[in-house]
Amino acid sequence: MPSTLVHFAIAGLIAGTLLNDEFDVRALGAVLAVTAIPDLDAFLSPVIDGAHRAALHTLLVPVAFAALLVYDLRRERSIVRRRFGEKGVAVGWVSLLALVFAGILPDVAHTGANLLYPIHDQFYTLKGHLLISDQRGVVQTFVDLSPEPPESSEAATTNNTHHPSAVDPSDGDEPADVERKLWIVGTGERALLVATSAVVVSARLVEGRLRR
Repeated sequence: MPSTLVHFAIAGLIAGTLLNDEFDVRALGAVLAVTAIPDLDAFLSPVIDGAHRAALHTLLVPVAFAALLVYDLRRERSIVRRRFGEKGVAVGWVSLLALVFAGILPDVAHTGANLLYPIHDQFYTLKGHLLISDQRGVVQTFVDLSPEPPESSEAATTNNTHHPSAVDPSDGDEPADVERKLWIVGTGERALLVATSAVVVSARLVEGRLRR
């Protein structure tokens, strides 16, 4: 799966792009904290079968987050506005976007996430490619558009799917010498993404200090 560092790298780019004068260390910390929420379901996996990539990777989490934020901001005495002002409002909405696009969806594009759990128990995976060929024209494999239905296969659910993590590396009973791997970066592209995000975030933080 994409490591938490990679999730943070995407969140940093989102925060650095969408937050203007509101961008500082505290705002960045809030965005990163919200982005980390989905990965916490790895700690539920040892006690709840299939919880990793399901319990907190469901889109119901950001929907609930958005509903609470909208409800609070419509109140005459908004807690967010009263405690953090308009900066808190901006950070709240950017954190919500980071939760979806940095916290949840990167896992969908890797090995899958249970996006509608527990309403609908099925893991979804976004895999494929899109290209233009001089012989075949536009070729995409994300969606099967063939007239013949694909061969039926058992849907991936929490009952038959285990996503390994350092907390729960294997399904069922684990041997004493089981290897626990905490991924930092898994590909060169992800390493480049982390480096790019580090440069952008650092530049924004320095820019903010120079303005003061």
